[in-house]
Amino acid sequence: MKPPNSCVSVAFVVLISFALQSSSSSHEDFLQCLYLHSPNATSFSKLVFTTTNSSYSSLLHFSIHNLRFSSDTTPKPLVIVTPLRPSHIQASIFCSQRHGLQIRTRSGGHDYEGLSYVSHHLPFIVLDLINLNSVQVDRHSATAWVQSGATVGQVYYQIAQKTKSLAFPAGVCTTMGVGGHFSGGGYGFLMRKYGLAADNIIDAHIIDAKGRLLDRESMGEDLFWAIRGGGGASFGVITAWKIRLVSVPPSVTVFRIPRTLEQNATKLVHIWQSVGSKLDKDLFIRVILQRVNVNNRTTIQASFESMFLGSVGKLLPLMQDMFPELGLVREDCVEMSWIDSILYFANFSSGSPLEVLLNRTDLTNGLFFKAKSDYVRKAIPEDGLEGIWTMFYEQEAEFAIMILNPYGGRMDEIPEDEIPFPHRFGNLYKIQHEVYWLEEGNEAEERHINWIRRLYAYMAPFVSKSPRAAYLNYRDLDIGVNNNNGHTGYDEASIWGSKYFKNNFKRLADVKTNVDPLNFFRNEQSIPSLIPSH
Repeated sequence: MKPPNSCVSVAFVVLISFALQSSSSSHEDFLQCLYLHSPNATSFSKLVFTTTNSSYSSLLHFSIHNLRFSSDTTPKPLVIVTPLRPSHIQASIFCSQRHGLQIRTRSGGHDYEGLSYVSHHLPFIVLDLINLNSVQVDRHSATAWVQSGATVGQVYYQIAQKTKSLAFPAGVCTTMGVGGHFSGGGYGFLMRKYGLAADNIIDAHIIDAKGRLLDRESMGEDLFWAIRGGGGASFGVITAWKIRLVSVPPSVTVFRIPRTLEQNATKLVHIWQSVGSKLDKDLFIRVILQRVNVNNRTTIQASFESMFLGSVGKLLPLMQDMFPELGLVREDCVEMSWIDSILYFANFSSGSPLEVLLNRTDLTNGLFFKAKSDYVRKAIPEDGLEGIWTMFYEQEAEFAIMILNPYGGRMDEIPEDEIPFPHRFGNLYKIQHEVYWLEEGNEAEERHINWIRRLYAYMAPFVSKSPRAAYLNYRDLDIGVNNNNGHTGYDEASIWGSKYFKNNFKRLADVKTNVDPLNFFRNEQSIPSLIPSH
């Protein structure tokens, strides 16, 4: 399971109300401008939703995957635009600039801090790319053009419709929009073989702050570098990606082995830390840690989940050689196609049709959660793991999980500056910390967020340092935010920028300064322009 975070004071609510009232004229002016600059205003008007539109609320909430950001006090966009073509986006950018509105761009709504549809610097509009969702697969060239509003599940589905021998190294959460997933890095069970989603992007279309529609050639290599792992929302609106597809065998082997503390989970996790990153590139084994009830007794469970690009017959000797302690046997394993493994790890019921990959909603839509991330470069000792178990027994951790994703393989081979995503050689694994809860209200939110912050503090001695690295796609505003309406100096922004991007942060700021010097595209953790704001 999974949960969310965000408290809004009464004073802030009053501020929001005032901002909404004072922006009403700019809101009307924006709409007039939008229709004036649209080739077909009548048809375009059907793609524009204001707060008075009966569909506004359902559209806004449809792609909210974290209930922390669906409350009445959460700042709301004045307008939601659901473009069908680039000209709609170009008009939105032009009119937003003319009338002092911010833009937030949403492709799937999975931003962990809601930044794709929430702005604390009102007034703002949302460009919801839900209609820009086509996926065009060319199996002969092993490439595809994917619009940013498509989900990862749609990408997988369309690939499977054309061929069973090609795949793409993206995530297992099939409802993620590719716009944010690709531009922040994007990883999945193929990462040790082929790297990240962002490592396999070969072209893109972006609309910049001047309203120009650019491809790789016209945007230049610096901007193309920046949007593959640096977060696209800082640089413009990315409308489509050209991706390189990768080869997979006719069948893969999967297994899921749960082990509780009573079944030696602590020792197994300790061993896995040193083994997971050294396995054959074709073998990916992640670990999910959570609290469970077994025979009316609460304990901690480590679930070892794996995909191997090959047969059971080839997998078993590898495991016996590298990780015999897990005790893998043939009966634990299932051979299936790569596309069926996507359904398996996304927890769809056995026998589900591939069409479930086209769903845009998932089980976490009814939950609150808060997440954080870490990178581990040296194995955590067993007593350090036991301290984690102690925290998982606390009340707030009922629905908490830690997901440990192994590195090594191809991830070790790609230079840190190849793209903005820098977390490469030397990392044993990455941790995703998450805590979910069901209760509404500030009190429940505060308790659960305080719990995960204490867990994060506990982990400090065991994880990367100088900087303590973090993953952009596990957005965490605890590690620093832009202030003053998003106009933040480089030094202040580098607090979080160095964690997400390490030494690549300065180059990202240089690119930002060149393509968006006035910092039109900004959010609470956007790349800063080096030109001082006034």
